[in-house]
Amino acid sequence: MIVHTCISAEETMHLGYQMGQHLPDSSVVCLFGNLGAGKTTFIKGLAAGAAGLNPQQVHSPTFVYLNIYNGSRSVYHFDLYRLRDADEFLSLGFDEMLFAQGVCCIEWSERIKELLPSHCIHVTLEHVNENIRSIRIDA
Repeated sequence: MIVHTCISAEETMHLGYQMGQHLPDSSVVCLFGNLGAGKTTFIKGLAAGAAGLNPQQVHSPTFVYLNIYNGSRSVYHFDLYRLRDADEFLSLGFDEMLFAQGVCCIEWSERIKELLPSHCIHVTLEHVNENIRSIRIDA
């Protein structure tokens, strides 16, 4: 377990960038945290580090469940906040992306915990105050 304290959105994004640079293909990163905790900000950096993407291209797919970003490799960005359960995830055909080449990032992954591969990396973001986040990474 690694714990970081980030004092700005830029630091949160940079931590994601550093992590993204070291992720092998077929990595699954599960993000946990309340609304506004910085999950999407972290993924912006992760996508830049993992696939050379411009962080401004990365947006939360809250209303469409999934955005796919193509850079030096693919990044699959899920936001499952509105998903009912794992059966809905399966019915949408998303399960194949859990094992695809590239990197899979899942916000609100607890909705499909029974489908997740055992090699997931867990990233938990917590508000310390308005600007400060505590970020715990468990592999």
